[in-house]
Amino acid sequence: MAAVFKPGWSRPSTILFATDIPANERAFAFALAQAQEFGSDLILVHAYDTLVVAESEDSGIRYYDYAAAARSEKQQLEPLAQRAREAGLNCELVVRPGLPAEEILAFTRERQIDRIVMGTQSPGPIGKLLVGSVAEAVLRSAALPVCIIGPDVVEGSYRSFATRTILCAASLNEATSMVAAFAAELALQHHARLILQHVIRPQDRAEILAGRTLDDIEAGLLALVPQKVQGQIEIQTVVVPGDPTEELLYQSRMQQADLVVLGAHGASAFAAITRHGVVYKVLAHSHCPVITLSPLMLGECGAKHEKAHPAEAYMAGVF
Repeated sequence: MAAVFKPGWSRPSTILFATDIPANERAFAFALAQAQEFGSDLILVHAYDTLVVAESEDSGIRYYDYAAAARSEKQQLEPLAQRAREAGLNCELVVRPGLPAEEILAFTRERQIDRIVMGTQSPGPIGKLLVGSVAEAVLRSAALPVCIIGPDVVEGSYRSFATRTILCAASLNEATSMVAAFAAELALQHHARLILQHVIRPQDRAEILAGRTLDDIEAGLLALVPQKVQGQIEIQTVVVPGDPTEELLYQSRMQQADLVVLGAHGASAFAAITRHGVVYKVLAHSHCPVITLSPLMLGECGAKHEKAHPAEAYMAGVF
């Protein structure tokens, strides 16, 4: 089934940068570079906690001054907006009271947004993976691509944030064919090389390779890319056995990937409890930005909800 993508998803006209205070500088720099590359409008969106209270100097009564809070938040973020304007971009600053994830998602439903860019938190003091509840909620439910700048992402200004190589984690189900088609469209827009990688877990090797060779599987991966795109970009297919997370991270470093594309499918209860989801771990440790496509977005593109084959279950793991 041919995927139906909105043109702005691969060539965004409007980018939403979801920011906290202080802003994630690496994430903002990437959002700014993307907006400059495509001539996109840039909207900075920040939601602030309404539980913060103030105290009247006269009466000592504690209250919440929404107007003063909004002014304060805007004042702290205005330098970012000014940098974008000085770079020649149309930039809007939006500050709202409320829960960040809810406000970010609500804004994407109110306005025509093509891509969300946001940063994540660093790993905890004892090495616990920590992506952040806001990023988790947004990439899980957004009906558009979400670009995550993780804690290990290397600052890319020395390369002018060029996207020369895109790595896409691929299996052979319908939803992943749409992820691969989207990655191919991105590669076309960036004039980048596309690498499609499929990782075979050791326990699944006998079943997956029954009657097939690695060359057969690589040919199947190539078939995920629309014919009209195949002749316009350089495509490499990689099929290897091993741990999906380790192999994806290794391949992204070895190939010097500038962007990783993943389908953020629903995770099992075990993965949700233990943080064993592949997408989750890649977000936490990737050296380059990661674009995720949620089940909602894939569904709008025509993908049917289907139970993952055990051999493909590694793709079904964000949380």
